[in-house]
Amino acid sequence: MTNAVVTTALKAIANEPEAALTGAVAKSVETSSNWLAALTAWVDKADSIVWGLPLICTILLTGMLLTGILRFCHLMNLRNAFRYMFRTEAGTSGDVSSFGALCTALSATIGTGNIVGVATAIGTGGPGALFWMEVAAFFGMATKYAEGLLAVKYREFTPDGTVLGGPFYYIEKGLKGMFGVKSWKWLAVLFAFFGVTAGILGIGTITQVHGITSAAQRFFDPGFDPANLATGVQLFGTTYSVPVMIAGAVVALCTALVVIGGLKRIASVSTVVVPFMAVFYILICGFILLGNISKVSAAVELIVRAAFNPAAFTGGMVGTIFIAMQKGIARGIFSNEAGLGSAPIAAAAAKTNEPARQGLVCMTGTFIDTIIVCSMTGLAIVVTGAWEPSLGLKGVDITIEAFSRGLSFLGPGSAKISSFFLMTSLAFFAFTTILGWNYYSEKCLEYLVGSHRRGTLMAYRLLYVLFVAVGPYLTVSVVWGVADTMNGLMAFPNLIALVLLSPVVWRTTRDFLERRAAGKTEL
Repeated sequence: MTNAVVTTALKAIANEPEAALTGAVAKSVETSSNWLAALTAWVDKADSIVWGLPLICTILLTGMLLTGILRFCHLMNLRNAFRYMFRTEAGTSGDVSSFGALCTALSATIGTGNIVGVATAIGTGGPGALFWMEVAAFFGMATKYAEGLLAVKYREFTPDGTVLGGPFYYIEKGLKGMFGVKSWKWLAVLFAFFGVTAGILGIGTITQVHGITSAAQRFFDPGFDPANLATGVQLFGTTYSVPVMIAGAVVALCTALVVIGGLKRIASVSTVVVPFMAVFYILICGFILLGNISKVSAAVELIVRAAFNPAAFTGGMVGTIFIAMQKGIARGIFSNEAGLGSAPIAAAAAKTNEPARQGLVCMTGTFIDTIIVCSMTGLAIVVTGAWEPSLGLKGVDITIEAFSRGLSFLGPGSAKISSFFLMTSLAFFAFTTILGWNYYSEKCLEYLVGSHRRGTLMAYRLLYVLFVAVGPYLTVSVVWGVADTMNGLMAFPNLIALVLLSPVVWRTTRDFLERRAAGKTEL
């Protein structure tokens, strides 16, 4: 029977080769498509599990624990934290200034999540989600403080003075011998592996350059139709918008010019770009709030009341307080990255001899990212009413609508102006995230292969740039899903270390405050 079937098939191919070949190709494509769809579904499920309630609750509870252990002393020193940001200690070791380390961390933290993430949280969780986002940031400041402190306390220096530090070092060195476990290096290796994978596959490359090129396409080529070859350029069988191709090439070139120079070049660019982009965006949101100043107090009241009774203000769209809490807290964590272990990689490079001092500087990153930038976005969305369910908007479209309404006082061209402002903000935020995550993921790789493997590290930088260059042409969601999953998995090793080392955090903090009170350390 089998031979007969094979013979019949061979005859069919001989008689109708073109039809048989076409059918075989079609079947192969269908099989590949089904396989990819199944893989994507599996990755999406894994991603939803990793970023589910257990992780979100664990990060929030860790922040609460650290806040209690520190007795709020980190918050009482917030003013000093901002002073330390701009003051470099004398006779210190490190690669960059405290301000440079903070800007490097902020370059990765302040990103599209501050624009799109906030809109998504409010769109799905109602205005009350913004309140819970602030709650996450409040406790997240203690987490960031502990991360920065431990990163400096357990860092190492190479013979040439280069800093080696981050969660992998405080996991390996800080936990050594704890609970009778001779070595925790395996946990540090896991963190580093997750960090490299997350950085190269999408968190710092594909998703960010997609955000930039999509913003360019919406502004410069709103009439683009991928089904119409006349509206774009065909490449690899797909039609792409010309602004997408140009923007992608420019971003790849700029990335190469910066990241190939290493941390010091990334830090020098970040210390200029990050303050500029943050101030630029805050001013735009400030103009929107000033234009709607009479609605601000009502908006704040709505945010607080909707946090505890969302159904009454969202027409039933958000049924319970738990949905508002979940959306707000989750997006707050996504935005400020407290607990994920990324920021302490940059904090370890700061020129300081005081771990607690850098912990305070590191903590300001969460304050700036969420309590200032995210709050400005959220208030702009709420005061303009762009979040209302009746509009049927989602994600970035909510922010676009808020900017368009909020800047309508600029006249007939306000829609174009607001679109330009938003495109510029998205581009800057995404580009700096590309730079920051290059440093993070490279440091993770450096821990895995050794700091002496300079050729390997340079090859990684070139590969990173390549991923940025091809990013606009890749739409495989499974790659993004894997990157997002790995980003979430980074939190587990880091949180274990933060909880177990919390007594060290308190002792180091108490020692610093006592010495400062006695005048034995720089104020």
